[in-house]
Amino acid sequence: MDSQQSRVLVQLRDMILKGEFVPGERLAEIPLAERMGASRTPVRLALGSLEHEGLIEPSPAGGYQMRRFTSREIADAIRVRGVIEGFAARLLAEEGAPRQLLRDLNDCLDAGDKAVNKPQMELDDYAAYVEMNDTFHRLIIDGCGNSTLKRIMELLVGQPFASPSAMLPMQSSMEEGQQWMQQAHRQHHALVQAIERGQGSRAQALGEEHVEIARMNLDYALDRPELAAELMPGIRLVAGKGRS
Repeated sequence: MDSQQSRVLVQLRDMILKGEFVPGERLAEIPLAERMGASRTPVRLALGSLEHEGLIEPSPAGGYQMRRFTSREIADAIRVRGVIEGFAARLLAEEGAPRQLLRDLNDCLDAGDKAVNKPQMELDDYAAYVEMNDTFHRLIIDGCGNSTLKRIMELLVGQPFASPSAMLPMQSSMEEGQQWMQQAHRQHHALVQAIERGQGSRAQALGEEHVEIARMNLDYALDRPELAAELMPGIRLVAGKGRS
């Protein structure tokens, strides 16, 4: 894949996840190419890749259109991510994590502590936590050394709201959201401890349990669509509970 095609693919995927297209909207090559300042060929190839990823679907009028996702699809992707991350953590625990990886994971724990363990979090603290959280989960996946597992994870996190930081708490108050983030970060600590102690089964169980916070936040967002739309415009791509 050449650099222009890669850039167009990344840009289009980002636009989708940010909710810049509504379900059923036709994605035509020429307008998209003009919008992104690219030629038609990389746009056409990128659209084919996005269909393969399950982000868009063929349009009855030809070409592609934005699809709608069900809450069940997103919840399933989140749960599968937990299985993958849990297995990666188990591999690290049982095979022995490199010292540098453990240092990097503990640096993440320190950064997360500074963000969430204070009387009141500010927006900058939320941003710092998101950056730490993304790094933490990437380190576990990259560090386990299983290339097949890594490819599966790349496919999963390309789905709306399935990535590690996509469904961070969006409760009605900063205080309530902070409490959820503190709980999530305590799980980070427990996961690293299990890896350091070589506790493979415990590490796997913690990895699978950790994503339940994201799943509960998905339910919260779908129950409060007005609040969720302000924080995550892409949530309008997801059908509410009980709808397909």
